[in-house]
Amino acid sequence: MMKTNSDALQAGDFSLSISTRLKQLRGDMGLSLDKAATLTGVSKAMLGQIERQESSPTIATLWKIATGLNASFSSFIAANAQSEFDINHGFIHDPNMQVKTLFPFDVNKGFEVFEITLTHFHEQRSTAHQSGVTEHIHCIEGRLTLRQGDDSRTITAGEQYLINADQVHGYKDESGKTRFINIIHYPVL
Repeated sequence: MMKTNSDALQAGDFSLSISTRLKQLRGDMGLSLDKAATLTGVSKAMLGQIERQESSPTIATLWKIATGLNASFSSFIAANAQSEFDINHGFIHDPNMQVKTLFPFDVNKGFEVFEITLTHFHEQRSTAHQSGVTEHIHCIEGRLTLRQGDDSRTITAGEQYLINADQVHGYKDESGKTRFINIIHYPVL
């Protein structure tokens, strides 16, 4: 598939959204790149590259940044809440995972909702989120293995499962293409 100027523009907008949010959070918190690196577990060099839009983070790296800075994931990928509903976020380094924001994080409600598509038997691992964070998973299509600590469970279309996301967890496509809804609840933000 050939990349278009529109694809490049969307990728640039996506990088700009992440860069802007990272700079804003660091500024609001009065953090140096060194301190942000310590909090997130992401190197100072990588954080600087992301802020300068010289590098795009993987989904796992973006989760580490969001968790370390006590921010929601969708706050990094939402240029504004209105445009959010129609954007599919493909991550350059994670071509077998698409994230569509259905409802961006709302501080008054304490949750955000994504539709996630995994393809080609992709497995996505996530570090622990903030204490008390849960993920409510509803499988729409395919077969999905959910990992939580040392436990795993496979669900199929129409089934649900709750993950305690304040521990290492992950998702694996078991059918070649799997779509699921992920409601992330942040009780402590």
